[in-house]
Amino acid sequence: MMRRLRSEAGITLIETTIACSILLVAMLGLLSMGAMATRFTENHGHLEARTTEYAQDKMEQLLALAYTDSVSNTVVFPAAAAGGTGLAIGGSINPSSPVNGYVDWLGADGGLLGGGTTQPTGWQYQRVWLVESPSTGIKRLTVVSRVRVAVGRALPPQSTVVAVKAAQF
Repeated sequence: MMRRLRSEAGITLIETTIACSILLVAMLGLLSMGAMATRFTENHGHLEARTTEYAQDKMEQLLALAYTDSVSNTVVFPAAAAGGTGLAIGGSINPSSPVNGYVDWLGADGGLLGGGTTQPTGWQYQRVWLVESPSTGIKRLTVVSRVRVAVGRALPPQSTVVAVKAAQF
C-alpha cells in the first residue's frame, strides 16, 4: 500500500504558486490594456461624438437664420428675434479667447447655460463660432465645440464644423 501512495504524484504547493504568479503577471498586462481602452473609448468615442453633435446643433441654428439677419440672439435656444449678433461678421474660433455674442456654454447633460465670455459654474462644453464673408454674397460659418476635461491626461476632444451660406437663402 505504501508503494502505491508514493507512485501517485500530485501538484505541489511550489508548482501552484508558480502557476498563480504567471497568471497574475498576464492579468496585470491585460488590466493596463483595459484601462487604456476605456480611456480611449471615453475620449474618442463618447466625448468627441458629443462635441461634434453640439457643433452641428449650433450650425443648424445659425443656418436657419436669414442671410441678412444681424440681430437675432443665437446664444439662446430657440434664437430670440433681437439682442444678439445673428449672422453679423465677427466672432472667433479660438476657445481660449471667445468673443461675446459668439460663444455659449453647455452643461454635462447638454443643457444650455447661456453665453458670455465668462465661464459659468458647471460648464462642460463650450461652443464658439466665426462668421466671415470670403466673397460677396457668401458667408462662411465655422463652429468649434470643445469639452472642458478629457479622461486621463489626454487633450480634451474638440470638433469643428464649417458651412457656407449664400445670400439667396
